[in-house]
Amino acid sequence: MESKAKFLGHSMHQQLIPFPFGLLVTSVIFDIFYLITREGEIATVAWWMIAAGIVGGLAAAPFGWIDWFAIPTGTRAKKVGLVHGTGNGILLVVFAASWLLRRDTPEDPGGVALALSSVGLGLAIVTGWLGGELVDRHAVAIDEGAHLDSPHSLSGQPAAEGAPRGAGATTARS
Repeated sequence: MESKAKFLGHSMHQQLIPFPFGLLVTSVIFDIFYLITREGEIATVAWWMIAAGIVGGLAAAPFGWIDWFAIPTGTRAKKVGLVHGTGNGILLVVFAASWLLRRDTPEDPGGVALALSSVGLGLAIVTGWLGGELVDRHAVAIDEGAHLDSPHSLSGQPAAEGAPRGAGATTARS
């Protein structure tokens, strides 16, 4: 199933999600460093990473929804996509709560804020895996007829163009 929201020939959702995912996961790593060192600057960096990760997640979400609405009803991919998207919405709320709890003293986050970020990390692992399941197993946001020798996305040619006869061409199936 080809993505319905593209930029320069590639899925917008897939282009945007590495930023919030990386920022939110790295904020938890900085929280761990903070717990080890008790350096307030490290906790403050985590606070800013959470803020940027939330903004990035909110920017990526509409493009994920656009693709989800295009998945045929009654398919496993539709169900997986719903859990993936709902889980990511919950993840953003959990990280937002952690961010708000740190707001007055970002250099000294409390235990609840740190615990919420850890829960958010667990959710990110699960929802990230589900996103991979959508792309790798259900071929969501994969160009129809994609194969190892497809022309580049800016060529204006379909992905199936130039497919070797009887070899390697795949069709995106849900």
